[in-house]
Order: sequence, then structure tokens, then C-alpha cells
Amino acid sequence: MRKAPLLLIFLLVLITGCMNTKEDNIAVDVNGNPDAKEVLSLDPDADIFMFRDLIYKTNIEWVDELVLTPNEEIGEIKKQTSIAEDFLNGTSNYLPVGSKIYSSKEGEDILLVETDGVMLKYYALVEG
Repeated sequence: MRKAPLLLIFLLVLITGCMNTKEDNIAVDVNGNPDAKEVLSLDPDADIFMFRDLIYKTNIEWVDELVLTPNEEIGEIKKQTSIAEDFLNGTSNYLPVGSKIYSSKEGEDILLVETDGVMLKYYALVEG
């Protein structure tokens, strides 16, 4: 009878010890989507921003080829930093503070950002 509780405790310790929210020492959010730290560790020069808990990246060749129409203004860049751990919604590593973020009439996974009179296309990085 005493072996059953010991076995249960052993299994709980084993299961808890195997649970890990990091892959290769790179933090991944609970939804499995990449965070700023992961993106910048893979591409230190990536031009990214965080909006609605997703990381958006520009300079993706197939996205840049799309003809997109801005829909409505949905936000703006509130902070600029190169420190991945400091990324929150509204944070960018290259876009200046005050850059306007627009939805696209053609889809939800691409946002448009206006900066210096130029409209840039940013693609949502999600695990699929």
C-alpha cells in the first residue's frame, strides 16, 4: 500500500521536471508563436514590432510583392528598443515612435506601417 503514494510522487516529479516552455534556450510564448528574443536571435537585423501579442516582421520578399490597401488605423509605435526582453505591444526595434499602424483590406496577417511617407508591409509571425 505504501508503494502507491511513492510511485505517484515520483511520477509527478518526473512529469514536472520534463515540462519546459523553452526550446534550445529560446523563449516561446504559450501559444507557440515566436517572441522578439527568438526572432532577433535568428536574425539580429530583423525589422520587427509587437502588436496584439504578435511579432510582425518586414522585408519578407513574397509579402513585399503583394499589392495591399490600407484599411483603418489600428495603433501606433509607442516605444523603440533593441532589447528583445523589453518588447511589449507597440514596441519596435527600427520604426520611430509615432509611426501609424494600419490594417490591410486584403488580410489580417499583414499590417501596414506608415513612416517617413512610406508604407511598409509587416507579416505576423505565427506558428502554423
